Amino acid sequence: MHLKKLALCNFRRLRNVVIDLASDISIFVGANNSGKTSVGHALQLFTERGKFSVHDFSADQWPQIVAYGEGDADALLPTIEADIWLEINADDIHRVVDLLPSLAWEGSLVGMRVVFAPIDSEATRARYAEARRRALEAVAGGEGLEFDPSPHNLQDYLRDRLNDEYELRHYVLDPTRFDANMVAQQDYAPVPLTGRDRSGRDILNGLLRIDFLHAQRHLADAPGSARAETLSRVLSRFYERNLEQKGEDLVALRALAESEVSLNEHLERVFEPTLQRLAQLGYPGLSNPRLVIRSALDPASIMSSPHGARVHYALGPDDGAPEPPTLPDSYNGLGFKNLIFMVVELLDLHAQWLAIEGNRPPVHLIFIEEPEAHLHAQLQQAFIRKVMSILALGAEDRTHYTSQVVVTTHSTHILYERGFRPIRYFRRSRAEHVSTSAVLNMSVFYDATDHDVRTFLERYLKLTHCDLFFADGAVLVEGNVERLLLPQMIANAAPRLQSTYLTVLEIGGAFGHRFKALIEFLGLTTLIITDLDSVFGAPVPVAGALENRADAAAPAQAGDEGAEPEEEDEDDEAAEAGAAAEGRPGKVCIAGHPGAVTSNQTLLQWLPKCDTVAMLWDATDDQKTQARSVNSEAIVRVGYQCRTNVTWAGETQALAGRTLEEAFVLENLAWCQDIARKPLQLRIARPDNKNLTELTRRIHRRVQAKSFSKTDFALALLAEDPTQWSVPAYIAEGLRWLEGEIAPPVEPDDGDQEGQPAGDPVIAAVVA
Repeated sequence: MHLKKLALCNFRRLRNVVIDLASDISIFVGANNSGKTSVGHALQLFTERGKFSVHDFSADQWPQIVAYGEGDADALLPTIEADIWLEINADDIHRVVDLLPSLAWEGSLVGMRVVFAPIDSEATRARYAEARRRALEAVAGGEGLEFDPSPHNLQDYLRDRLNDEYELRHYVLDPTRFDANMVAQQDYAPVPLTGRDRSGRDILNGLLRIDFLHAQRHLADAPGSARAETLSRVLSRFYERNLEQKGEDLVALRALAESEVSLNEHLERVFEPTLQRLAQLGYPGLSNPRLVIRSALDPASIMSSPHGARVHYALGPDDGAPEPPTLPDSYNGLGFKNLIFMVVELLDLHAQWLAIEGNRPPVHLIFIEEPEAHLHAQLQQAFIRKVMSILALGAEDRTHYTSQVVVTTHSTHILYERGFRPIRYFRRSRAEHVSTSAVLNMSVFYDATDHDVRTFLERYLKLTHCDLFFADGAVLVEGNVERLLLPQMIANAAPRLQSTYLTVLEIGGAFGHRFKALIEFLGLTTLIITDLDSVFGAPVPVAGALENRADAAAPAQAGDEGAEPEEEDEDDEAAEAGAAAEGRPGKVCIAGHPGAVTSNQTLLQWLPKCDTVAMLWDATDDQKTQARSVNSEAIVRVGYQCRTNVTWAGETQALAGRTLEEAFVLENLAWCQDIARKPLQLRIARPDNKNLTELTRRIHRRVQAKSFSKTDFALALLAEDPTQWSVPAYIAEGLRWLEGEIAPPVEPDDGDQEGQPAGDPVIAAVVA
């Protein structure tokens, strides 16, 4: 048995979501304030005797509360609902008899709905009205400033009385009345869980135990902090709760009377399974210390005293020496101690669940919040790699019991270890002033995506430790030069993007289209910055021959994301003229060459799906933009080199480069041809003696030459004063588009909050 699905309605950002949970480990990812942690809080409130807050209702329900209090006939007091679906097998039916919807039930899914609902709506409104009347009477007739006393409205009234006016109700769900997305039929009313020997809460808690390992663990090195804990104290608590105690171990009691050595043997024996499971983490390195538990020989308090037993780190190899040199636990790094702390806490929670006798819940769900806190990259990977083996059940328990883990994280290194399948992506709503999220199951994407594409994406994300799942928007760039220069270009052209969380992926024109399915599934706002990659077209263009042109260009993709530079000396004009006359299809050519086509697969297969350079230049903004649709929240824009007016020696032409470097020099022509710009490698010898056409041709050949280093160009440009050069128009235009989509609006000069980003809180000071 395991928790299969969880549906939440009207709880904070989770206005109406269905979350699929894996039978072993699920990883919740998403941008800040997307609702990941709220899932755990919801389960905690529905299964334990926690206190709901009026702010637990989704924000769009607050006006309903106020309107109901004012007597609006169309308004209703909202409820918060959780549908809990369990996957069971034939051996579990006796455990879920109370949840079987009928004697005709078949299948493997049973469900319970828990509703936080008003006890008596009319009575609640009447009590609010009375409280409001008394408050107004109390201030009536007073002099001075006009004062509106609390409660101002029903929401204000419920702030302090919500749990007196609401209650939890439990219902049995019939899976046959739900569709594949776990949406109930319109006329469906679940059966109340009443008249049983046990309450609905007891039934639920008898099936599901939920524990939490919170992110704020307050493990510290320095003494004196009231909130800090040492690793020794954590292990002491684990000993007290779960391990064989000194009073039950006669051998250990005898050892206490004989020598400290015997007591240390006792401690080593009882901690050996725990330390062995810690060793499974495979902490990397050759000189990592081993844990040793030693007693200070205080018979009255072996482990419970702060000074009774301490964790030590043994130095050197484990050669069996009885007294290896050791250091106390405060002398090791906080990251390693934090890893051990989390594992011991997990083992503690696991052991307490296993120790339940008589009616142990068959499902143990542990929420782990941000395990990356205080863990560097290697430790994060070690933890997530081994967490399920640490919580492994014995062969006998495995048949009837299940340990499930949910990890909320912002760590790309954790995703690196687990791949797509366990990921549940929390996507904030793109609508303005709407504070809701949707939850996407990445295993659905995995199963629905072409094998070659998903394999490429998984390998790419592993190589780059991509933070795509945590970003406000994505920028897919052509290569390393764009990636290096993008921060400065953002500062120059779209500075408000500096207040957003962008992920920049270096993908190249030949592979960018492979991200299409993932971007669309995530619904991510994305800007593609790619190159024109002009090449000679077929000598006799044939209508509808796009595939042939793409195939012809394919062999030339090794040198420049879609085109191989001519193998000729930079000054060999005769060779260039011969190539142009020959018109070899697929070979690099200047962007303005008549009949030129693109070899860029992103432009061919994604946006704007044009093959000739002329068509690309004529493409409209609508053709360059993939709008949101009913099937995808993603909005995607492509930017590539288009013609701009270039002036040199009094002559002006509409020109375009085929790569970033060409576009940059054309749009900063006079600046680049200054002798001081020689490190950029874009200055042509004796430029004043050349007209614009000749200079453009020489620049093209310079950039395509094998001696030209694109990375050196980028680094040299970063060394220049950024106020002296202009961002190429196609990049500046794209960045400003992205800025308009995801960046916070410009704050008004008068300091009001109208420019606050949608869905993000305004921080205000409150005087009590």
